[in-house]
Amino acid sequence: GTGVYTVDTGIGFLDHMISALAKHAKFDLNLKCNGDLHIDDHHTTEDVGLALGAAFDKALGARKGIRRFGSAYAPLDEALSRSVVDISSRPYAVIKLGLKREKLGALSCEMIPHFLESFAQEARITLHVECLYGFNDHHRAESAFKATAVALREAIGIVAGSTDVPSTKG
Repeated sequence: GTGVYTVDTGIGFLDHMISALAKHAKFDLNLKCNGDLHIDDHHTTEDVGLALGAAFDKALGARKGIRRFGSAYAPLDEALSRSVVDISSRPYAVIKLGLKREKLGALSCEMIPHFLESFAQEARITLHVECLYGFNDHHRAESAFKATAVALREAIGIVAGSTDVPSTKG
């Protein structure tokens, strides 16, 4: 992709994070969600993570010829995050962001790692994301999404001359 995106979940900060993910992973994305925000942000955030993960999995197809592994660090001012991904068909996520606030805009901070966990589940990837330091929760979250974007972009890169699935398990 080229990183052309439109995102409208009804939750401004979630839109901001998904936009950063699409931009820096170079995903072409048109995402619109009409969720039950009159209840809270949980279902919308979770469902968007699951749907985006499923779309990612479908776009990868048989996963042949890709690099498979990716890792990246991304700063945002005082915050620094690391993301490591394995396009393994083995869904697992460890997300450590160390967020202190209750909310960022209309998004509950507890939903930020849950979004990434939901994405990893349906994308069928192993994802480790950690914010190493930083005092501003907005910066901590955004640096984590940007690091994840760059790690995903690396992992889905094509390996010249490779036509197989990058696994010894067959």
